[in-house]
Amino acid sequence: MNTSPIKVLLADDEVIIRRGLISTVQWNKYNMQVVADVPNGKKGWDAFLEHRPDVIITDIVMPEMNGIELAQKVKEHTPNTKILLLSCHRDFEYAQQGIRLGASGYLLKTSFDDNELEQYLELFKKDLRRDAPAIEPYMPMSETHGLFVEWLYGVNQYFLGKMDVLLGASWAWMNEANYAYLITGGSNTDLQQIRSDIQDLLRTTSEADMMPIQGDVLLLMCSSASCRDWNYRLSKWKGTYPDLQWTKSSSITGKQQWIEAVKRLHGQYDLEKKYNINRCDWPEPIVQAVQIMIRHVDTQLSVSDVAQQVGLSRSHFSTLFKKVVGESFVSFMYQIKLNIVCELLTSSKLNIQDISDKVGMPDVKYFSKWFKRCTFETPSQYRSKHRIS
Repeated sequence: MNTSPIKVLLADDEVIIRRGLISTVQWNKYNMQVVADVPNGKKGWDAFLEHRPDVIITDIVMPEMNGIELAQKVKEHTPNTKILLLSCHRDFEYAQQGIRLGASGYLLKTSFDDNELEQYLELFKKDLRRDAPAIEPYMPMSETHGLFVEWLYGVNQYFLGKMDVLLGASWAWMNEANYAYLITGGSNTDLQQIRSDIQDLLRTTSEADMMPIQGDVLLLMCSSASCRDWNYRLSKWKGTYPDLQWTKSSSITGKQQWIEAVKRLHGQYDLEKKYNINRCDWPEPIVQAVQIMIRHVDTQLSVSDVAQQVGLSRSHFSTLFKKVVGESFVSFMYQIKLNIVCELLTSSKLNIQDISDKVGMPDVKYFSKWFKRCTFETPSQYRSKHRIS
């Protein structure tokens, strides 16, 4: 039995960060050993080639070679290496780029949470552990739901690390051809009953799983082999609830295609349902603009910025947007922010400051006043009243 320690490489241009991690983290608890700590990506790459670490914890912004470049080189060389990014708020888009390259997640240096780091290390330990098979036990949906919602809205990437474990265990069938369904219900649909029926079926049906997104939206995943059975079940439920609707993805294989398919399905739902948009009736520049607004909800977009991205002049864009949507660009932008805040308050564990940051309102006092003006409740009151258990 091989019980050799998991090798860890630290890369950060701030020596206090590296020394702090080395001295405060209980590496032995995770069967880990820091084999090198370096001040930039170039030296990080050299250390990687020398020590062949299993885990790399790297800052994003570093001299000579940044953390994204380092992550890309490492993943091209050894795809199974676990990478955890250290990021500042201003690095959010870079962090997302790192996730797309295969990093397991990122931590904010401005609000460092030891518990979250320990969760990552425990995850890496289980995934890389030397003394047991790679297959891990099933992870209950309740443990992943909040993380899934945070990931879906682009505010926390920790779910993707959890997904790596699931793909090696209960979601192993998703490494082959599978499908995703986004299921929604109208006012006459008892979606909670359908959710309960699906949960009952999942206890006896392999190669399928479900993830609630919110009260009236479910994500169902199933293997290609079981797709026909789920089509039948959905059609049968629609016989009882005529306003039941679902959108089915094309065939998916593996993690990256799943990410793209789920983002696409949910983005379409946001456009067509949540914001009362019928894409067939809307000019393409306006559809693109709304997609940009949803994708960049953490920034303060200007009318000019978005108009330029969709290829229209500012005045033409403003006039067309108001005519098509029925309200101004700014008003609609804040409605998008409000909807996402409500989802995060009910479905995630993020604190109020983090949520305000994620919708581009870093002043939490202003954020709280704005939210109360919109909902007649403070963020804390809303969370307490509407929290999904």
